[in-house]
Amino acid sequence: MRLTVFWQRMAEYFGPGYADTFARDHVMSELGGRTVHEALDAGWDAKEVWQVVCAVMDVPRENR
Repeated sequence: MRLTVFWQRMAEYFGPGYADTFARDHVMSELGGRTVHEALDAGWDAKEVWQVVCAVMDVPRENR
């Protein structure tokens, strides 16, 4: 998954304003105690990060 697709999905689900706030502030143990931004900066694959976000936030299948 390209980062542009990842950020589009984040914006579509969380809204453009909240997506970045969530990505900067929400620490997830499933990402090794990192935020979305930290995980991506650490080299995690965008698709893997999106799957974690979906699982943690109970994103419905139709929005994945």
